[in-house]
Amino acid sequence: MSVSTTKAAPSALKRNAIGVPGIVFFVVAAAAPLAAALGGSPMAFTALGAGAPGAYLIAGVVLILFAVGYGSMSRFVTSSAGFAAYLEQGLGRATGFAGAAVALLSYNCMLMGLYGLFGFFCSAVIGDLTGVQTDWKLWTAIAWAGVAVLGYLEINLSAKVLGVLMIGEVLILVLFDAAVLVQGGASGINLDSFQPSTVLSDGLGVALLFAAASFVGFEATAIYGEEAKDPARTIPRATYVAVVLIAVFYSLSTWAISLAHGTDQIRQAATDDPAGFVFAMNTQYVGQWSTLLMNVLLVTSTFAVLVAFHNTLSRYKFSLGRSGILPRALGVTHGRWQSPHMASITVTVLTLIVVGAFMLAGADPFAQLYAWLVGVGTVGVLVMQTTTSIAVLVFFLRKKRNEFRLWSCAIAPILAALGLAVATYLALANWDVLAGATSGIPTLLPWLIILAAVLGIAWALVTRRTGTSLGTSFDDTDGETTLPLVSGPAAPR
Repeated sequence: MSVSTTKAAPSALKRNAIGVPGIVFFVVAAAAPLAAALGGSPMAFTALGAGAPGAYLIAGVVLILFAVGYGSMSRFVTSSAGFAAYLEQGLGRATGFAGAAVALLSYNCMLMGLYGLFGFFCSAVIGDLTGVQTDWKLWTAIAWAGVAVLGYLEINLSAKVLGVLMIGEVLILVLFDAAVLVQGGASGINLDSFQPSTVLSDGLGVALLFAAASFVGFEATAIYGEEAKDPARTIPRATYVAVVLIAVFYSLSTWAISLAHGTDQIRQAATDDPAGFVFAMNTQYVGQWSTLLMNVLLVTSTFAVLVAFHNTLSRYKFSLGRSGILPRALGVTHGRWQSPHMASITVTVLTLIVVGAFMLAGADPFAQLYAWLVGVGTVGVLVMQTTTSIAVLVFFLRKKRNEFRLWSCAIAPILAALGLAVATYLALANWDVLAGATSGIPTLLPWLIILAAVLGIAWALVTRRTGTSLGTSFDDTDGETTLPLVSGPAAPR
């Protein structure tokens, strides 16, 4: 039975539910512009000083190169399995299963860790605004309930919520950027932050690491392919729009932060007060009212990230359940909302168990729950991006020679793979900086990625005789983009 039938099947996501703007809202929200600018940039400035905006620009260029190949392949592969689908089509079934396992680990870790960040931010902001100190666990529980509801319902509702929250956080930073540029910063407008002599210096590696980590989430465009309007065009466009917006936004905002403090003072300012050095400049250049609003939007920005990652993970589990890799009960959709409601419930329950365990253990929401788990998730996503770039090249060489284009199918993916491999190395080499883990079990957490990949390959071997696949939607006969079967383990081949 094909999903081209008019009646929606119980394992079919809602068709034509979301266009380019909606997908962009999801992926830009996952990148958390405000939270990244306030939380990640201090580490980049501490490491590289005024050259940090240049590091964000370099990371953006590498990921734009990644988007070129990713977008080209997305014309032929449409699946909510995301990276795993690309790896299966390009590098084979075992690699696809390994990618699926790493993706599940990475996005689970990202989501669970971000709950700690939300609770930390919310408790701090409420305390600053009211003087009342509240437990982070309360706010995390409230966010968990809100995300659970949005993840269960129709995707358009989540897209609308994310759209409002994302616009708010973007506008508050644009206001700050404009105020700094209009007023000339601390010592006039200059391009020192992008000068090679400033950028290519000691500390570039750590700055690039935090810059690359700030982009995590944009690759989720392909996950919404089955729900997109005209996915062969929508997904590439949404990918390009999202990564270019994020790259420009991060580079511009960090440049404005550098100008506000002065290029000679920014490193010391970030070192002395990493938590407040953006807020202090915002108050100086825009006003106290704006800083109060920025604090509130910091909380809503983090909530938007939770919604975005929950939706991403739900669709991963839905796709793997529909294809029989995970329990098939996960691969059904809601009769009314056509949302992956069973997968969403599973994500909600698993999150409660793990985050609840951290709560019961008395863990620090920022230094442990957030830093450790998001560190693992970041490394895992970088690994998947690197291997996906290689998969794009192999896919066009092996299966789509008639569609092969030197730039989009070879040069851009190769350059992206090299750049992302460097980012992955930097993440592992600087694990103590990324995750704040210097001793004990936390230093071993990156090994979970290798363990996940090995388990994925083992599962591929175990299920080899059954023919189970990831349910990707590549049609090797006519090159058209199709959708997975509503029943059965695999897509048409």
